[in-house]
Amino acid sequence: MALGVDGVRVGCWTDTAHHTGTTVVLAPEGALGAAAVRGGAPGSREIAALGANGRVTECHAVVLSGGSAFGLAAAEGVVDWCEAHGIGYDRGVVKIPIVAAAIVFDLREPGAPRPGRDAGLAACEAASDADPPLGSVGVGAGCTVGKTAGLEWGSKGGQGWAVARGGGVTVGALVAVNALGDVLDERGRVLAGSRAPADVPRFPAVPMPTPTGDNTVIGCLVTDARLTKAEAVRAVDLAHSGIARAISPAHTSFDGDALFLLCAQRVDASVDLVADLGAQAVAAAIRAGVRAATGIPGFPADPRATRRGSATA
Repeated sequence: MALGVDGVRVGCWTDTAHHTGTTVVLAPEGALGAAAVRGGAPGSREIAALGANGRVTECHAVVLSGGSAFGLAAAEGVVDWCEAHGIGYDRGVVKIPIVAAAIVFDLREPGAPRPGRDAGLAACEAASDADPPLGSVGVGAGCTVGKTAGLEWGSKGGQGWAVARGGGVTVGALVAVNALGDVLDERGRVLAGSRAPADVPRFPAVPMPTPTGDNTVIGCLVTDARLTKAEAVRAVDLAHSGIARAISPAHTSFDGDALFLLCAQRVDASVDLVADLGAQAVAAAIRAGVRAATGIPGFPADPRATRRGSATA
């Protein structure tokens, strides 16, 4: 089952010619949603509603898209799909789909197409409960990493996923890896990152070499755990620790790191267990994404990354 939780479906739309795409996670019925941001340059939709100060608890889908702020339009296609299928927050006269979204910057050419309403709709139509694809697909199509010495020295990022289990609880994570920093393996060694020679200055020794907004790690976690809104926000915020374990530096002023959490509300669990499993899954998903990535013009896959896309935290 997709991301280890029954009822979750994942779909991808990929523009292989322009190296961009959209990934949609469709929530199981009755799921509670939460969100947390730690990066300084996020591009998002419904973050405030699903955050610590928001009253909204329902979330019907999460969109992870390329195209920078333009890519948020993909969420409109997901709203259309949800409405057509009778999915939404029931307000009596209408069901309102709560569709959260976050984007990565993958724009490389002036005027190049970017994901829009049709991309979101196509990703929904392609959604299934099978294991999602890994690497340079969906939102991962144009992702890059290792830009602390400049964009020209970056390597290919990608879309990764992983599942962590413990104490009768399951947490799955799907992540788009488009970080400023390098991706680290399980032993703390660089797995994929800057290709610059050692004598080229890196962050933070010199002023930031890449413009604000070019970098971010975004993702969606799903769990079978039963949590309150406050607990879910706490859990997804702590799950950002997985980003810090797998990326260095993490949560910079030039990253828009944002994570969503969908709780299926089936298994009693402590918030700390869900947070710990979430951090494990996020770190493993990040590594899986770059291990499965294939290069695009200007951004080769880092030879330090194997092609073993692990799906186990």
